[in-house]
Order: sequence, then C-alpha cells, then structure tokens
Amino acid sequence: MKRLVVATHNRDKFAELQRELEGLNLEVRAAFDFPGVPGVVEDGATLEENSLKKAREISDFTGWPALADDTGLFVEALGGQPGIYAARFAGEKCTYADNVRKMLDLMRGVAAGKRQALFRTVITLYLPGEPTEVFEGRVEGVISGEARPGRAFGYDPIFLPEGSSRAFSEMDMDEKNAISHRGRAVQKAKAFLARWASRPA
Repeated sequence: MKRLVVATHNRDKFAELQRELEGLNLEVRAAFDFPGVPGVVEDGATLEENSLKKAREISDFTGWPALADDTGLFVEALGGQPGIYAARFAGEKCTYADNVRKMLDLMRGVAAGKRQALFRTVITLYLPGEPTEVFEGRVEGVISGEARPGRAFGYDPIFLPEGSSRAFSEMDMDEKNAISHRGRAVQKAKAFLARWASRPA
C-alpha cells in the first residue's frame, strides 16, 4: 500500500480531506502525526506557490509523497481581499471567529447585490522522483450579513455558495464536499491518486 501525507496542521482541514480520500488504496496521515514536523512559512505570492512549498517541505521531512492545499477567498467588494491571506486575515494567530468577525465588519453596509466572493483551492501532489501534479477547484458565492449556525470552520458560517440559501456551515460534510472549492479540487486529485495508488511500487 502506498503512503501519502497531507501537509497540514489544521485538523478540520485534514478531516475534510481524509473523508474525500476514503476508498483509495492508500495509507493517509497528516503532518501533525509526525513528531518534530516543522511548520511551513507560507510566503509565496500565489496559492500555487504556497501549496507547492508545503507539499515539498513536508515530503522532504517525512520521506512520504505529500498532498498540500492552499485556499484563498477573493471578495469583490474588498478588491479581492483577503485572497491568499484568508487564513490569517485578522492576524497571524487569529481564530476562525476573528476572521469571520473582521469580514462581517468590513462588509457592513455593502448591498446584497455586491457581496460576491470566490473561493479557490489549489492542491499539489508532490511525488518524489515523479512529476508534480496540480489541481484546482473553485466555487462562487456571496458573503452573508451575519454568521450562520453549524460547523465554524474557516469562513463556512458566512459563505453561501451560488444557488444555495444555506451557508457551508449549515451543510453536512458530504454535502459541502460535493460542491466546495476544496471538494472539487480533491475530486480531481482523487482520480489521479486512484491510478497512482494502483501502480506497482
């Protein structure tokens, strides 16, 4: 069985990715399962650069092939902010709630028809000795005027995907993964991984 490390320290993100990768002939672990694993400084200028850096550095440390994702939220009324800085929009040590609060504060007074936003996820598969593979998923939607109930992961309480009256937080994990930016990127990566995992070592 081939092995794959998901290059993240975020347990919520790992739970979503692990669920999507179920059924593959792979041993999947997270970066935080490896003692002494370093944190990766995300100093790239794009999602692609950050995703590649995370995958490469975690693969180099663990010796395992690595999957890394980087996600950005691009809000039209804010000139594309927070973009690649979505996870640390409210500061380096901010919480999900801090980011949601800052977003709602900045969007206060923005008309309902001008609250469009785009989520993008880029997934990199770093496979030592093989070409690096990159996959992208995206979903358009709007920023709600207040936080909705449910799972408080990232911006899920305030992002309503296009065509839905519910925020991501109000959906169960399978429902969200079927339409989300990360879910769409993972499905593309999963198709490749299914073929890769079945190849002789």
